[in-house]
Order: sequence, then C-alpha cells, then structure tokens
Amino acid sequence: MADKVRENAVEALSGLLFDGMTIMAGGFGLCGIPENLIAAIRESGVKDLTVVSNNCGIDGFGLGILLENRQIKKMISSYVGENKLFEQLYLSGELELEFNPQGTLAERIRAGGAGIPAFFTRTGVGTLVAEGKEVREFDGELYVMERGLVADLSIVKAWKADAEGNQVFRKTARNYNPMMATAGKATVVEVEQLAAIGDLDKDNIHTPGIFVDRIVKGAVYEKRIERVTTRTKEAA
Repeated sequence: MADKVRENAVEALSGLLFDGMTIMAGGFGLCGIPENLIAAIRESGVKDLTVVSNNCGIDGFGLGILLENRQIKKMISSYVGENKLFEQLYLSGELELEFNPQGTLAERIRAGGAGIPAFFTRTGVGTLVAEGKEVREFDGELYVMERGLVADLSIVKAWKADAEGNQVFRKTARNYNPMMATAGKATVVEVEQLAAIGDLDKDNIHTPGIFVDRIVKGAVYEKRIERVTTRTKEAA
C-alpha cells in the first residue's frame, strides 16, 4: 500500500488542484474545518472553484479567505448568514449560489458517496428550491428529485487518523466530514493527531481509510469561535 501521509498541506494537495474544479470542504460554521488545507488552496492560487460546504466560513477565516482572494466562482451551501462578503458578491452577481435545505445538502453528499445519482424528498416541494426540478407523486404526496453530489476533491478534518486513513472525529466536529470523505474523487484528510496503525479502537472508527488518498497532520489550528456567548457572572 502506497504511503498516504504527507509532510504538509501543500504536499498533500500537490497535483490535485486545477482551475474550475469542484471541492467539498467539511465543517459547520468554523467547527471541524480543514484550516491548513484551506490555507494551502489559497496559496496555490487555483481559481473558478465550485465549493460544496454548509457555509463559507466568516470574513477573513475558513473558506472566507478563498472568497476574499476571488477564487470561488460558485457555492453549493445551506447557510450563508455569517459572511458579509458572501452577501456582497452574491448580490453583485460575482458569486453563484446553489442553495439547499440543510438535510437535503447532507443527503446529496451521502448519495454521491454511495453511488446514488438522484433521490426524491418532500423537503422543498412548492418552494423556490423545487423550481426547474422534477416533482413526482408517491403514495399521495409530492416529492422533488435532488441529484447526488460528487467532487473532484474532498478536504476533511478529523481528530485522529492512522497512516491508512482510518478516521475518528470529535463530537460536533464530525458534521459533514465523514460523508464528504466518501464523495470525492480524491480525498485529503487533515488531522490533529496521527496515530500508529492498530492504535485506534476498531469499533469506533467513523470513516474507514479506503476512502482516503492522502493524510496530513495540521501544523497550526486557531479553532476560532464564531460567536462567543458567555453568562454574566453572578454576584457573590
């Protein structure tokens, strides 16, 4: 088996990036995002990207840095509310947006990874989401057809992985990462901890290494919090 581990994020993406490609990027808000791989994509200068992600980071961080660098042409997302630049680019016509209900987006990614080209869902029937799509009746209810999603490259963030790419995600940082790992023609995993083969609990591996092409241990993690909310300290 070829060695999957790479020294840094730039090396991990070497030969995989090209203009006009589709990239899936794991994360929900800023939770569980592949920070180092996103930074390496920015430095590469690759452009005209279609990015599949729940949202597009925030201004100045996460996928937001690719927006600032005008590298993203289209977003396939379910939430865009934390990024002012996203709003400006969309309203000015500089950025395309394919908007999805959140569950539909998750299922489109899962379907793509499972080799399912399309499926029917009641979500979105009778709304703008269903415009231009096939609607069919099943058992007296209307369903809209949604296409599965695949990408040229998936970049995902795991808590731990071994050299074979078996992954463990930590709590809510799991989010879209496991399903995106299955839906990329190439998948690069960024990890916080690189474990020895055999050290991970086999019953608790969330995504098997068969889906992974390359692995890199992240050099630095900021792990920013989008909105810090604290409770006022009670008086003594």
